[in-house]
Amino acid sequence: MKTIQQSPTETDFVQNPYPFYDRARQLGDLVYWTDYNMPAAVSHNAVQEVFRDRRFGTEKPKELEQPQPDHLTPWLNVEAHSLLEAEPPHHTRLRSLVLRAFTSRAIAGLSDDLETLCHRLIDQFPDAPFDLLSAYCTQIPVITICRLLGVPEDRAPDLLRWSHAMVAMYQAGRTEETEHAAARATQDFTAFLTGYIETRRSQPRDDLITSLIAAEDKGEKLSHGELISTCILLLNAGHEATVHSLGNGVKTLLETGIGPEALTHDAIDATIEEILRYDPPLHLFTRYAYEEIDLYGHRFQRGDQIALLLGAANRDPAHWPAPNRFDPSRAITTNSSFGGGIHFCVGAPLARLEMRIALPILFQRCPKLRLHGQPRYALTYHFHGLTELMVET
Repeated sequence: MKTIQQSPTETDFVQNPYPFYDRARQLGDLVYWTDYNMPAAVSHNAVQEVFRDRRFGTEKPKELEQPQPDHLTPWLNVEAHSLLEAEPPHHTRLRSLVLRAFTSRAIAGLSDDLETLCHRLIDQFPDAPFDLLSAYCTQIPVITICRLLGVPEDRAPDLLRWSHAMVAMYQAGRTEETEHAAARATQDFTAFLTGYIETRRSQPRDDLITSLIAAEDKGEKLSHGELISTCILLLNAGHEATVHSLGNGVKTLLETGIGPEALTHDAIDATIEEILRYDPPLHLFTRYAYEEIDLYGHRFQRGDQIALLLGAANRDPAHWPAPNRFDPSRAITTNSSFGGGIHFCVGAPLARLEMRIALPILFQRCPKLRLHGQPRYALTYHFHGLTELMVET
């Protein structure tokens, strides 16, 4: 296995990580990324294989657990109940209960409200250049999650602030200040949700919190901690992914000059998948080996970690012809942007629905939409999203 070096906080890499991914793939399916001190899967086949291989998982082996600082306790308590960090049988039970509430029917029922929301936001666009990321791309997923959970839309700024502080824990360059901010946000978010959960127990409504409380599988229900963690996960993971899928997608459509034909009813699904493949909002997941595993010439021992580079897998020329070209006419094939295996993103249908509605409406209502200045990506790897998206209409 060849070794490769690249700081995840270096400016040029943050702005365009794809040349690094191209170099890494030329060295093999697996490379040793010295900055992360672990092997990294960089080809489509390698990433998908690890996603599906049950000998790898997200839950840290018990013997590797280390004492954590006391100030992280609130954040760690939420993580302990998260679908993202669980493996079977705990994961199987959690995911089954969540999917009983987070149904495709419930998601499809959001379509009309999403259309109305998109038009309302566009009606408020100013005549001068403005940040589309905050005015449109951010508002759609966070307001939708508020409505889905059944919490007031006017609390959206609080939810955004808590979400940003919590997900910063997964970014390169995390500091003790990051940890304290995440713990405070977790405490505030937990207290906020606890009040709503207790109210819904006695006053049920047609919302996701009520459905999660009622969800039952083989006589089991979600515990209070699991309810809190699931609601937080739906906001944090769903909001971050959709905001930057929309932002990166609009940027790409404007930079490449792709016409409205890519956003028609017959073409929009392929365009969405190409946006997700070409410039995904999340670039790295990690997995632990649960036993001795031979993979692509490397022997993993129990407890070894591997990085899965989603952005690299999505640009693999062995799977997509001319992968560095944005081409909405490509046939839809599986990309890695929403993960894979048993941890495939439960919010993927909602994210796709939001994109399917928000993008066509935006370009229909704003046919002269254009960039105002060069967009720049935030220093938040392994997330990959813009700091702002200044546009003119």
